[in-house]
Amino acid sequence: MSNYLKRHTEALVKDVGIESACELTGKSKATLGRYYSDNPEHADRYMPVDAVAQLEAAASYPHVTSALAEMRGITLSYDVERSNSEGGVNNDVIKLSQRFAQLMAEYNISIEDGIITVNEAKRLLRETTALQKVLIDMKLHLEENN
Repeated sequence: MSNYLKRHTEALVKDVGIESACELTGKSKATLGRYYSDNPEHADRYMPVDAVAQLEAAASYPHVTSALAEMRGITLSYDVERSNSEGGVNNDVIKLSQRFAQLMAEYNISIEDGIITVNEAKRLLRETTALQKVLIDMKLHLEENN
């Protein structure tokens, strides 16, 4: 659990950019680094909720909030850009098929040598997140029809 939150905290800081994160939170680079450090002396140090809120407002994705939700088995609906919102369920099925094909292609490339590297895992995670967004669009369209 600890490393999971720290990884997502690091993703949040990197999403915003370290310099911008310092300006937004009023924290130094060193302090922000401690929040996601896997060093044992910083194991019990986490980013304060107000700092998370400030950074997530500027980030492209709510990394820490979504990690907390996932840890509790909660699904969030994230709606910053509804690029797939037009066209209804039929369009969603097409997009879903395309995204799944991209995920499988990425997986095949990644597993080719029997090892999934960190960079390959990041690409798989991006594709999985894109697939999840299409599923959320589809869910919203289905709910509209009821």
